[in-house]
Formats: sequence, C-alpha cells, structure tokens
Amino acid sequence: MVLLVLAAIFTLACFAGVLLYGAPYLPTLTPQVSAAIKLAELKPGTTLLELGCGDGKVLIAAAQKGAFVVGYELNPIVALVAWLRTRKYRKQVNIIWGNFWKKEWPEADVIFVFLLPKYMEKLNNYCIQYKHKPVKLVSFAFTIPGKTAQKTINGVYRYDYS
Repeated sequence: MVLLVLAAIFTLACFAGVLLYGAPYLPTLTPQVSAAIKLAELKPGTTLLELGCGDGKVLIAAAQKGAFVVGYELNPIVALVAWLRTRKYRKQVNIIWGNFWKKEWPEADVIFVFLLPKYMEKLNNYCIQYKHKPVKLVSFAFTIPGKTAQKTINGVYRYDYS
C-alpha cells in the first residue's frame, strides 16, 4: 500500500511539477502536427529542436521527413514514453530529460513549442539571443506578444529569426 501511495505521489509530482517551468503534458493534435511540419519546411538533414517534446509525436513526424530531432522533456515519465516511441528513429532522434530553460540549446534550423502564453515572451528573448541563426520558431496555439507571425496554419504560428 505504501508503495502505491509513493507511486501516486511521484506521478502527481512529475505531471504537476512541470507547470513551474513550462506547460503540462497535452498531446499536439494531428492536424496541428501536420501544420507545424509544413510551416517548419523540413528537409532531409535539417534539425528540429522541440522544447517540451511530450510523447514524441512531433519528433516522429519530423524524423519521417528525414530531419534530425532533439526533444527536451522535463517530466521523466513522459520523456520515457517519447524515448520508447522514437526508438525506430534512434539515429535521428535524441531525447533529453531536463529543463530546456537551464540547458544550452543545440544548433537547430527549427524550434517547435507548445508552451503556455506566460512563457512566450521569455521564449522570444531566447530566440533573439540564440546564436544559431537563421532559425524558425513554430508555436502551436500561442503567439508571441507584440510580434507578428510570418506564417500561420490551423492555429500554428511561425516566426523567423535571422
């Protein structure tokens, strides 16, 4: 019984704790994954960085286009799910368990996010300072305050940084 309670507390902490740094786990809907991949203009050999990769759905779609992908995930349970789901593409996909705000981001052609609105301005500042440019930021659902998206499809927004 004690083990069950501890497991429940651990699971709750994993899913609730991410709210301090980003967004809760919500899977990106299939139409928005397609829109994101189209806006990203991925080609074989390009690199996509996903900040908060969840269950790996976007990573898989990008890998299927021939892209290399790096996904950060703070929730260890969800990171494990993403790692397991992306094993077929293990030569293209790297899952990093950790807080992307506290890590140096690798070089990427595209950054994909599904963050809460309160983090979008902070993300914009990171992208402005990102040393690997040009880079496209593709955001599902939420916009950057005061910045106009270059392209929009189905509730997914693309911002270009050069």
